[in-house]
Amino acid sequence: MNKPIRFSIYFLILFLFISLPFIAQQKFDPDTVKAKNFDIGKMWTFEHAPVDYFEKTYGFRPTQEWLEDIRLSTLRFGGGCSSGFISEDGLLLTNHHCVDFIMQRVQKEGENIPRDGFYAATIADERRVPNLAVTQLALIVDVTDEIVNAIKNGKTDNEKVELKNAKIRELQDKYSKETGFVCNVTSLYHGGKYSLYGFKRYTDVRAVIFVERIVGLYGGDPDNYTYPRYNSDFAVLRVYDDNGKPLKTDNFFKLKIDGPEIGEVLFALGYPGTTNRLKTIAQLEYNRDIVYRNNTFQSNGMVKIYEEMMKLYPEHADIYRGLMFGPANIAKRQNGFITNLFDPYLMARKKAFEDDLKKIVMSDPVKKQKYGHIWDAIKNTRKELAAHAGERAAFARLNNSIFFARAFDLVEFAYALSIPEDKRPAEMRGERLTQALNNLPDNIDLPLEKKKLELIADFITMNLGENNPVVKKYFKGLKGKTLVEMLLKNTKVGDKNYILSLAKGTADEILKSDDPFIKYYVETRDARLKYQAEAQEIMNTESVLEDQLGLVIFEIFGTSIAPDATGTFRISDGVIAGYEYNGTIAPPLTTFHGLYDRYYSHQKKWPWDLPARWLNYGNLDLTAQNNFVGTFDTVGGSSGSPIINKDAEYIGILHDGNMEGLSNDFIYTTEKNRSIALSSQAIYQIVKHIVKADRIAKEMETGKIAE
Repeated sequence: MNKPIRFSIYFLILFLFISLPFIAQQKFDPDTVKAKNFDIGKMWTFEHAPVDYFEKTYGFRPTQEWLEDIRLSTLRFGGGCSSGFISEDGLLLTNHHCVDFIMQRVQKEGENIPRDGFYAATIADERRVPNLAVTQLALIVDVTDEIVNAIKNGKTDNEKVELKNAKIRELQDKYSKETGFVCNVTSLYHGGKYSLYGFKRYTDVRAVIFVERIVGLYGGDPDNYTYPRYNSDFAVLRVYDDNGKPLKTDNFFKLKIDGPEIGEVLFALGYPGTTNRLKTIAQLEYNRDIVYRNNTFQSNGMVKIYEEMMKLYPEHADIYRGLMFGPANIAKRQNGFITNLFDPYLMARKKAFEDDLKKIVMSDPVKKQKYGHIWDAIKNTRKELAAHAGERAAFARLNNSIFFARAFDLVEFAYALSIPEDKRPAEMRGERLTQALNNLPDNIDLPLEKKKLELIADFITMNLGENNPVVKKYFKGLKGKTLVEMLLKNTKVGDKNYILSLAKGTADEILKSDDPFIKYYVETRDARLKYQAEAQEIMNTESVLEDQLGLVIFEIFGTSIAPDATGTFRISDGVIAGYEYNGTIAPPLTTFHGLYDRYYSHQKKWPWDLPARWLNYGNLDLTAQNNFVGTFDTVGGSSGSPIINKDAEYIGILHDGNMEGLSNDFIYTTEKNRSIALSSQAIYQIVKHIVKADRIAKEMETGKIAE
């Protein structure tokens, strides 16, 4: 790696480490640090819900009927959020940020729903959202024995992985045909258990209430991952049945219009994405030093680029601000991951758990012989994986640059031309290919793309090093604007007509092109495929090791610990609780008073401005609960999760986590880690007094469509 770049990255990490207030700075002896009971977290699966623990801790023992009801009342929303029914007529709540990117699908000419919001005044006005579905977990089957037995029949690591995958496909096909559900097998405890989940799919979902973007994402990027918060981050939709009628369901949550009570046990229900809590220290360090390093380099770079573009071209600030939101969100998450993985105290707690597990294994002759090799073996696979990680990153499709991305696609298309069309990747066949080519923009934002090219050139150099032959050949010792001008002088891949002409020609015309971006991918393709194949073989070996690790963890702990998040349905317990931060105390709940204080304190400027109807708020109760924080165990994918009390009343909707909670990826803590939610009291107040949606307010009160 180039030394100046490497040192700048380490300096950034060090700066983050020193400056973020939530990092443990106290002196301690790492050898005295102990793992805590819930370091692995509280994302419990429903098939192994810890009812004994709930009873012992909260004096509440859920029945099987209670668990089944809340499971069927909760839905996966779209591709990556959660939601829940709040009436017998299919009314559901999810986050505004889960619909923000689809609002324009229901927008009519002359409307600006992101700016003005949307309300369907009558049932007939509820608009179907194209290409949107929600799914309900209707079936859970333990398929551990079938899959573990299939794995045992393999003689090599590759064969074991192939047999496991074949058995999974067989089970998914079998249950899908038998039930009509969409069935997927999920590995839990890294192979300690396997569950098959069957989902009932609803495809007629209609918009009822979308609040304005400015209040749904209140505070924008500056307030993201912070608290106190005042986000009105909710959306109301309705599921319809196959006959085009509002869906009748026996399973729904009654909305508690007075919101939660501090001190009561609460449960967050939803589909958290992924966590890495059962990963070994070697795997976490690899993620920190390579995966997250590369991700932060690009996401931080993109944020800086959009900030520069807003200053240079203020007339297009809204466009660049919208483009920046995604990279900024990723940047904060990845920076938080890296910072926490450099926290010596948190890593000492992770090491303590790993050491405790090793001691149990090594003290048992049978376990030692069967599992004792796992940790050193995984350390070796990560060392092997790191050997060519730079090449895999640098030779991949570099999506942040139009020039690199188009050149990659052209080279892959050229090689696909020698394959029968039905064997090609789906995106390179018939209508999809034609549509993709026709959808290429006629013009590109060249000033923006020049800055992106600088970033990608630095990214390639960071991963390969300045003395790498590929870097020397294509960058010729140049950097920054000088390098970009040299590359652009010799390329045409920014020209749509040039792309179309190449796509209509022969493979040789593409592969023998003198275009520097095309030549780059032609020359590096063999190396990329070689290193990708090596990585796949390494990961197959590691997959088998992880299966063994999962088996021993499950053998020792069983379901007394929660498995890593896998994008599958979970229940997490917690309570509302403030926390110390920045020398003060974050309140457990905020109110609408705080929302308006934020507006005036920031001189009514974006991203703290408010729509006109929010300034003429009528009977809105300014003392009503707004956002609150709790100790629920949640991560990305939990967005939109219903939060309920023991009476299965809907008391809030999860929408975020705080900065201190970004360690959640690999360890769960309760000192300052908090999930952030919007109170049901706030939702009801907004619906009734801001949106003035009386029919929906009544449905929230009664749990059914008002007469």
